[in-house]
Amino acid sequence: MNFVIPDFYPAAAELFVVAMSFVILLAGTFSKQPRNVAYALSQLTLIGAAAITLFTMDGQVSFTFSNMYVDDLMGDFLKLILYFAVAIALLYSRSYMHERKIETTEYYVLVIFATLGMMVMITANHFLTIYLGLELLSLASYAMVALLRDSARATEAAMKYFVLGSLASGLLLYGISMLYGAAGTLEISGVAQAIYQQAGNKTVLMFGLVFIVAGLAFKLGVVPFHMWIPDVYHGAPTSITLFIASAPKLAAFAMAMRLLVNGLFEFAEQWQSMLMVLAVLSIVLGNLAAIAQSNLKRMLGYSGISHMGFMLLGLVSGVVGGDRHFALNAYSSAMFYVVSYVLTSLASFGVLLLLSRAGFEAETLDDFKGLNKRNSWFAGVMAMVMFSMAGIPFFVGFFAKFSVLQAVVAAGYIWIAILAVVMSLIGAYYYLRVVKVMFFDEPLDATPLTAPADMRVLLSLNGIAIAGLGLVPQGLMSLCAYSLLGSL
Repeated sequence: MNFVIPDFYPAAAELFVVAMSFVILLAGTFSKQPRNVAYALSQLTLIGAAAITLFTMDGQVSFTFSNMYVDDLMGDFLKLILYFAVAIALLYSRSYMHERKIETTEYYVLVIFATLGMMVMITANHFLTIYLGLELLSLASYAMVALLRDSARATEAAMKYFVLGSLASGLLLYGISMLYGAAGTLEISGVAQAIYQQAGNKTVLMFGLVFIVAGLAFKLGVVPFHMWIPDVYHGAPTSITLFIASAPKLAAFAMAMRLLVNGLFEFAEQWQSMLMVLAVLSIVLGNLAAIAQSNLKRMLGYSGISHMGFMLLGLVSGVVGGDRHFALNAYSSAMFYVVSYVLTSLASFGVLLLLSRAGFEAETLDDFKGLNKRNSWFAGVMAMVMFSMAGIPFFVGFFAKFSVLQAVVAAGYIWIAILAVVMSLIGAYYYLRVVKVMFFDEPLDATPLTAPADMRVLLSLNGIAIAGLGLVPQGLMSLCAYSLLGSL
């Protein structure tokens, strides 16, 4: 058996991140200012990975590591958004983590390992590679949720996350084993070829597909695998909630594209019918449950469930009656939606972190009372975030919803589009309630709001981006469509 040396060039960014994770661990251990060194090196790691990804991007689809790794435009684009999201999350979180004495070297190493796991998920062309990336992300996330070791709430959230995450991983692995038994390979493109040639047992493949969709639904946090979302969002430190609520959604979207579109596209009508049920239930339950929440972290958790339901509607609309002409428009609308959601999610939890201080968690509606009188600019940023999430023109969230609904209508699912619009109108209530509290209620604490300069600047730019992309969304939409065109 001859060992073939793989081409390391397409995976240069991943290898760089692996190397830097050990550098951060060692530098943080031996430095006199470990948190400053670890933070700086983490940000440099993300900047370096972005530079390497841009430098190695050539627009071609290439495979390496025995076809277990794929380098394409979709992967490169999602990785660039991923670096951006993680870098912002680290900057927003720094003061919060420092005040609670949990800004340690281990925290930054866990974030970098989680980022590496997401990068592997985005570029995987093999079922085991996807699983390894998923577990690297999951294990780092479990540990981060439990970082506040003196908090019973955080420990309970970590345990729930771990137990339910292990169950979802088991479902996914069982599905993978069934696909392997039927197709005789774990390579995603090989499974697609076997299904196309009708080489496997269709019954076994369908059972495998059900378990794959179940595992995927948990990672997206959609009904009925949503139970962990509000508890983990509420129980975890807000900085960790910010991380979990943003960047992993990009990896989950990429995982769905790799598994369902690249690997199981011949069964598109079957998995679309499953995702349709999950999407409708998520939109309905997410919006209705969020109305009853007075805790903003739980509200944003249920809101995230409904948003992921909306994103799934894009995946549902790709193939209609065997006609695949809708695929590019539908999948690019789903990608645009998830990128827009990550951007707004970062800003929403960024404002929560801005309001929090040592010994005080800003997470209830009452904490936002009279925010306009404490700092009118950041009240305006939070209002833009809420308007965007509600789908009010002209913010990026409106065009994200509009593009998905356009794909749904083009696919002929008129009743789903009507239901989604009605649920969005209901959901607007709990978003606008936050705006009302900020601008029309008296503050419980009239202390002027202050924050580090870097956070103030970046959070302001985050809010401006939400408004700016709402006015000119065509560029981002075109990037999503172009990156998918080179990958499908």
